[in-house]
Amino acid sequence: MARVKYLNRIEQVSGLTPAAREELKQVTRKYKFRANDYYLGLINWDNPHDPIRRIIIPQVGEMVPFGCLDASYEEGNYVAPGTQHKYSRTVVLLCNEVCGAYCRFCFRKRLFMDENEEAVNDVSEGIEYIRRNTQVTNVLLTGGDPLLMSTRRLAHIIRQLREIDHVGIIRIGSKMPAFNPFRITDDPDLLAMFAKYSTAEKKIYLMAHFNVVEELTAQAIEAMHLVQKAGVITVNQTPLIGGVNDHPDRLADLMRKLSFIGVPPYYVFQCRPTEGNRPFAIPLVRGYRVFRGARKKVSGLAKRARLVMSHASGKIEIVGLTEHRLYMRYHRAKNADDDERFMIFRRDNNAYWLDDLVPVEPVPHRAHWLEDRPT
Repeated sequence: MARVKYLNRIEQVSGLTPAAREELKQVTRKYKFRANDYYLGLINWDNPHDPIRRIIIPQVGEMVPFGCLDASYEEGNYVAPGTQHKYSRTVVLLCNEVCGAYCRFCFRKRLFMDENEEAVNDVSEGIEYIRRNTQVTNVLLTGGDPLLMSTRRLAHIIRQLREIDHVGIIRIGSKMPAFNPFRITDDPDLLAMFAKYSTAEKKIYLMAHFNVVEELTAQAIEAMHLVQKAGVITVNQTPLIGGVNDHPDRLADLMRKLSFIGVPPYYVFQCRPTEGNRPFAIPLVRGYRVFRGARKKVSGLAKRARLVMSHASGKIEIVGLTEHRLYMRYHRAKNADDDERFMIFRRDNNAYWLDDLVPVEPVPHRAHWLEDRPT
């Protein structure tokens, strides 16, 4: 069934010069490299600015000091091994510690480092926690990438979640449709499992991670089509990535094509200030302009995305910009009192994250999350 060959060493990438491979070894010693021949085959090696290359090939700029490994302080959300409970109705299960390839801008690159134990192979304690907490209606399977697991193992988890009456939605966060669409197209058992457990009243959602239109190959589109035929709801989320999709035309191309194939844009994320992400981060004001510029170029169904920031205190939507102000609203909040809270900050063209901004009026709980933020 396997059609792709995985590579774990930068020396295996034939498209790079020997000098480049040698230079990048220092980066891969700190932040692991993983790719496959299908995805590397999408790169135009004659173009030094090729977006796929920037997504998957290390660069020395990752060594520039910037941010921290757990930028959204996920460590503070664990309730059981591999189980995060940040928002009242949603639980996250980190059920795999490997991805089909490693995006260089990953916000969970700490999971792929030695001796990290946040993601687990056995999520039985997390499932039992969900069973006991009846307010939980939504479970997100992530990691790592759940679709890199065997179908048998994934089905075992989904079957148990479907036996819990109060769980209405099962979400699977995956970049495998972009990294290796054959994982879907060549596995009828996976599609049969989706059809069995994505029911008329309780759907499975596939949260795809397409970052640029070049990833939407014929094989990737076929993979999403087969998932849809199996009864799964498909949406997409992507961060804004410097040098990849941080231009209105580039982002609009992606949003438009996604809407054509029935994978509407869901979230566009502000790139988190994660360690190693300096080459990919763009300021909030610029990100807002790129996002709004892209929206002007697409029709209604492609406009469904929200521009958000996954902050330690919640998911914050960036909703407005004037000459002197930046406007935000809590889309989801860790503290229930912050839900839907509207906030106004002084405009700062150089700010990358909420913590960099100065509020016009005091923000409740701000002092608390500033004290607790990781360093």
